[in-house]
Amino acid sequence: MMKLNGLIKGLRRFVTPSLVVSAVYYLRFGAKVSPRAEVDLSSNLKLGQGCVISSFVKVKAADGPLVVGPRGGFATGCFVATGAGGIEIGENIIVGPNVNIVSVNYRTDALDVHLEDLGHTSKGIKIGRNVWIGAGCTVLDGAVIGDNTVVVANSLVNRRFKPNVILSGNPAKVLMKREG
Repeated sequence: MMKLNGLIKGLRRFVTPSLVVSAVYYLRFGAKVSPRAEVDLSSNLKLGQGCVISSFVKVKAADGPLVVGPRGGFATGCFVATGAGGIEIGENIIVGPNVNIVSVNYRTDALDVHLEDLGHTSKGIKIGRNVWIGAGCTVLDGAVIGDNTVVVANSLVNRRFKPNVILSGNPAKVLMKREG
């Protein structure tokens, strides 16, 4: 039964024209999804008013909820994939090109078993309001990025961070606090 569900999910991705997907999300949420983007047509995906998903972005929300607040923007080449824990993104987010946001991970609790046979875990990801994630960043399962945060290009975010900071590095660390 699980293989059949996966087959149906895959067929729906290939059979549904991208212009239909773009129209559905525009009519449902007022979001602008490029016909060149690969976005799941899923009840798990909720896009805020004015959200923009650019060309060559892949959004996989079949396995868990993905909620993006109003005025969210994803630049070219991003990859967003949910697990059961989901992804929650606040309003006014800017996601630079080639950013990966993935809220699923392989289990690693047995040594003599192939990782694909162990199954998955998903804690979820939370990204606050007014966040800018620079080009080439990766945000991994379990990460929390607080409001008003800037993530410097090519950083790896894999844990929780408070609001009003600038993050940089692999793994990301607080570079400095943002004062307003």
